[in-house]
Amino acid sequence: MTDHILLIEDDARLAEMVKSYLGQAGFDVTVAATGQAGITLHGRHTFDALVLDLMLPDIDGLEVCRTIRAKARTPILMLTARGDAMDRVIGLEVGADDYLPKPFEPRELLARLKAVLRRSKGGMDLAEVMRFGRLEIDLGARQARLDGEPRALTSYQFELLLVLARHAGRVMTREAIMDEVKNERLEAFDRSIDVHVSRIRAAIEDDPKKPRRVITVRGAGYVFAKAQE
Repeated sequence: MTDHILLIEDDARLAEMVKSYLGQAGFDVTVAATGQAGITLHGRHTFDALVLDLMLPDIDGLEVCRTIRAKARTPILMLTARGDAMDRVIGLEVGADDYLPKPFEPRELLARLKAVLRRSKGGMDLAEVMRFGRLEIDLGARQARLDGEPRALTSYQFELLLVLARHAGRVMTREAIMDEVKNERLEAFDRSIDVHVSRIRAAIEDDPKKPRRVITVRGAGYVFAKAQE
C-alpha cells in the first residue's frame, strides 16, 4: 500500500522538489504551506508520517509538533535550518521522531523517512508481549503499558525501549543503542538518545527523577533493570 505523507513546508520550491522526489519513490504527498493548515489537514485525513519544517510563517514548527503529538502518534520527521543543536533537542522533547538539518540531500530525507515508517510499523513477532513486573511491552500493538494503562511513546522511543528491554541487565552504550535502532547518522556528541530516554522515563517510571526501570550507568550508557516491581 502507498504511504501517505503530510509535508508542512512554506518554501514552495523546496516543497515541490520534495513532493516530486518522494512521489517518484512511491509516496503520496500532501503539502501544507502553514502550520495551521497542516494541523487542519492532519485532523481531517490519515497520514502515515509527517515531514515538518521548524520555521513556519504562522505557527512555530515546535508548536505544530506539540499539537499533533498530543492527539496522535503519527511519526514526525522535523526539518530545521538552524545550526543550534538545542533546537533539535527541543524538537525531540516535544515529540519528533527524528530530525534532518537543512540543506539536506533528498536521498537522506528518503532514507530517514523510510526509517521512521519502518520503526512505526514494526516487523517483529506480533504475538510477543514482554513483561517486567507492572510494565508490559506489546510488540503487536507497539505499545508500552504500566499497570495495564497505555503509555505515550513515539515510534522511535518504543523502539529504543524495546532494544533496552531485549538486553535487560546489560549496559548499553549510546552507540550500541543507536546502531540497533538503525539510526543512519551518529554525531560525535549526540544528545538525542538522552532526550528520548528522559521521555521514556516520564512515561514508564513511577518517579522519573529516581528511575528504577531505565537506569543511567555513568560514563557507560543505560541499563534496563531485569527485576522490576
